[in-house]
Amino acid sequence: MNLKRSLKESIVIYLEKYPIIALTGPRQSGKTTFLKGEFPEYRYVNLENPDTRNFAETDPNAFLKLYDRFVIFDEVQRAPVLFSYIQALVDESRIMGQFILSGSQNFHLLENITQSLAGRVALFRMLPFDFTELKSAGLLDHDFTVNMYKGFYPAIYDRNIPSKMFYANYIQTYIERDLTEIINVRDLKQFRNFLSLCAARAGNIINLNSLANECGISQPTAKSWLSALESSYIIFQLQPFFNNLNKRVIKSPKLYFYDTGLLCHLLRINDGGSILMSEYKGSLFENLITSEFIKSNYHLNLMRNFWFWRDSAGHEVDLFWQDGEQLNLIEIKATQTIMSDLFKGMAYFQNLDPEMVKSKSLVYTGLENQQRSDENVISWYNLD
Repeated sequence: MNLKRSLKESIVIYLEKYPIIALTGPRQSGKTTFLKGEFPEYRYVNLENPDTRNFAETDPNAFLKLYDRFVIFDEVQRAPVLFSYIQALVDESRIMGQFILSGSQNFHLLENITQSLAGRVALFRMLPFDFTELKSAGLLDHDFTVNMYKGFYPAIYDRNIPSKMFYANYIQTYIERDLTEIINVRDLKQFRNFLSLCAARAGNIINLNSLANECGISQPTAKSWLSALESSYIIFQLQPFFNNLNKRVIKSPKLYFYDTGLLCHLLRINDGGSILMSEYKGSLFENLITSEFIKSNYHLNLMRNFWFWRDSAGHEVDLFWQDGEQLNLIEIKATQTIMSDLFKGMAYFQNLDPEMVKSKSLVYTGLENQQRSDENVISWYNLD
């Protein structure tokens, strides 16, 4: 499969500026394939291997004498003892691009980086494929529902694994395994129910009390489980934007999944027709587009911050980011028919402070872009 990962250009730049590059992201997002394929001049060491990990943990000095420079340490969070030794090594050598560290458990990896390697490492995130990456290999279907339920994990495309099989195994093999290492999940059946309840709330404001009560767990447990899912790159929380424009704005975050294939699997949606008939169609499309903006932001290293806005009267802007002192507004609608009332949320927000808004764009399910006098209409397929 001839597919180009967008991250390479940024990583190559920062290999010349930092002694250490760290690459994190969910399991099976393609980190190992990417690093081994794009950086063949680096030796590859997998710390999931028990013998290798034992060597690193019992004799770190000898280990780093053998692997002293231009090395990829994969799943490096499995041997946390190495971080302090790596710090001393790069401080002494002052070699840029000396190590590439990779890991799937964001919580443990970042904890060790902040404790030992702060200021010495450039951090990157690799998520499942984005639209541009799939387009580069001719794998982005013009029907938005196809890739939505199929999902964006590389193995589905590399090995032609049916999505239903992939996600069933992914939940058992990776999500549940990682969660039990991060937090104490005593009842896996209850946790699976929690994951499904999160899927039913994708694209919506998080009500922690409601989520906990429906699952039969305490609010602190629900909060802990959400945090663990976020650390494992399964979900993300989109924060609300609030300032002095309106005192009645909603201040709770919205819940999204990084991958719509997993989301559809949890909702038991297995084909495009089911998406179009589903009560979740609007939320699924909003999740697809929001996660695409987030993935592209990480893969292109754009360093944008994203928010949504909603007030208690129901006025809402689905997504926006700051550009200098102004905001670029995005409305996301699962429709092919453009009606004037689709723009009313952005218009209301702009009327609160016209100088704050730089652009207004509507992303829809059609395939044609439209240039209007005051807004852009963008096909989901042309986001790149």
